Amino acid sequence: MRMIGMTINVVRTEGYLALYRGLSASLCRQMTYSLSRFAIYDIVRNKLSRRNKGLMPFYEKVLLGVFGGFAGGFIGTPADLVNVRMQNDIKLPVELRRNYAHALDGLFRVCKEEGIKKLFSGATMASSRGALVTVGQLSCYDQSKQLVLATGYMTDNILTHFLASVFAGGCATILCQPLDVIKTRLMNSKGEYGGVLHCLTETAKLGPKAFYK
Repeated sequence: MRMIGMTINVVRTEGYLALYRGLSASLCRQMTYSLSRFAIYDIVRNKLSRRNKGLMPFYEKVLLGVFGGFAGGFIGTPADLVNVRMQNDIKLPVELRRNYAHALDGLFRVCKEEGIKKLFSGATMASSRGALVTVGQLSCYDQSKQLVLATGYMTDNILTHFLASVFAGGCATILCQPLDVIKTRLMNSKGEYGGVLHCLTETAKLGPKAFYK
């Protein structure tokens, strides 16, 4: 209900298009982050499968997911930072809003006003999250589909893909939510956190539920 109430409030006060604030940054993030991790995972998996003339064991899928996700997370960090800031602007007082016009404007202004290094603020969390979400989404998806097909009760059809996707989505959410909270706090910070560990300890003081907000 909190999410529905917030949505209604945004539409009433800012208009329907406010729901898409940060769309350009979100698209930019997907074109860097998701493109990288999906491409790395898929290309390497296919090559290894052909070389081994068989399906990869689960531990290799996990390792590949970690590698692809970590690389994608790092590559997508600048766009992710701008995306978080653009979506968070609505929560801030007018005088504190950054008001980026679009993703490229945000990237340029961060470089100009805060330095290139700031573009990679939260890169550790973003890369770690990328590794975990890729394990959840791709490694667990591949493995769950393989196990479902191995039962012999189902064929490679839309229901099999649906069941594997539900399982993979659940794994990815459970694995990544705590890191999402830390990453968002770091990217929105104005210097109040000394680093990842400091942010982690400050969030932990709020209780375990703080990591699953």
